[in-house]
Amino acid sequence: MPAPIEFYFDFSSPYGFLAAERIDALAAKHGRSVDWHPVLLGVLFKQTGAVPLMEIPLKGEYSKRDFARSARFHGIGGYRLPSRFPIPAQAPARIVLWLKGSDPALAGRVAKALYRAYFVDDVDISNPDNAAAVAAGEGVDAHAARAAVDDPAVKDALKAEVATAMARGVFGSPFVFVDGEPFWGLDRFDQIERWLATGGF
Repeated sequence: MPAPIEFYFDFSSPYGFLAAERIDALAAKHGRSVDWHPVLLGVLFKQTGAVPLMEIPLKGEYSKRDFARSARFHGIGGYRLPSRFPIPAQAPARIVLWLKGSDPALAGRVAKALYRAYFVDDVDISNPDNAAAVAAGEGVDAHAARAAVDDPAVKDALKAEVATAMARGVFGSPFVFVDGEPFWGLDRFDQIERWLATGGF
């Protein structure tokens, strides 16, 4: 069986959201599964010296337009820039990472639900109670999900996940590996599609 597509994302990333809406179908088309890896852009940016797009003069205003246009281009309905943006993503990231330990498929569904809660329904998922409630909507025990956010072992696991991501060269969201080949950004999905179809180019 082909190796899973490794999908690295931050819940505060609009392009990560759009990629998350497409990644499962892309993987299924090529007989792959998706391995969901939550990361924290704030930590990655400290390593690279980058800053959030919205804080960059001129580029920030363009980005707001591009987020919405990209959502329309990819046929992803309901997108809107949340009223609180960006957000620290520790709470939803910890819930997804905690779920991966027991049910990776459920972790992926919850990740997509959390993304949609934030970028479609304007739910502040940085709030642990809100994040747990979204997970509960996918059948997760809300109390257990809320407890996972404060679990020292889960906190350490997320730190390790981010450190491993950086060691592999991950510096943004979305970031995808296909059989070890790295691709950064939603605008590389056409290349990912061809790579999956041909085995490389």
